[in-house]
Amino acid sequence: RVNEDITIPADEIDVSAIRAQGAGGQNVNKVSTAIHLRFDIRASTALPDEVKARLLALRDQRISKDGVLVIKAQRFRSQDENRDDALQRLAELIRDATVVRKPRRKTKPSRRVREKRLDEKTRRGKLKQLRGKPVD
Repeated sequence: RVNEDITIPADEIDVSAIRAQGAGGQNVNKVSTAIHLRFDIRASTALPDEVKARLLALRDQRISKDGVLVIKAQRFRSQDENRDDALQRLAELIRDATVVRKPRRKTKPSRRVREKRLDEKTRRGKLKQLRGKPVD
């Protein structure tokens, strides 16, 4: 459940257990505690088209060119905790995509701000000039 409007069915989410990376000794080599969560954004029937478009427009390296989101969770030592973590991260990403950002309006800097910037540039230039070799 992402929010009150969006609920993703379990059959659209592919969860598989893999071996985790990093430190952990013998346990990390024997037990598959990390979780690979795959979610096909384009094939999802639970997401509205606008949310799909916003998700696909994200510059996120976890989203492939085919529109498949892959989340790898290996923060915890148990498979259940990692599965919950991956599902929470998926829900958070979709929740962020549901928010419509208002477009930025271009504004010009005020005259006072432009003058202040030029004064600061002049001051810095004079300061740097003093660092040079003395002129006879």
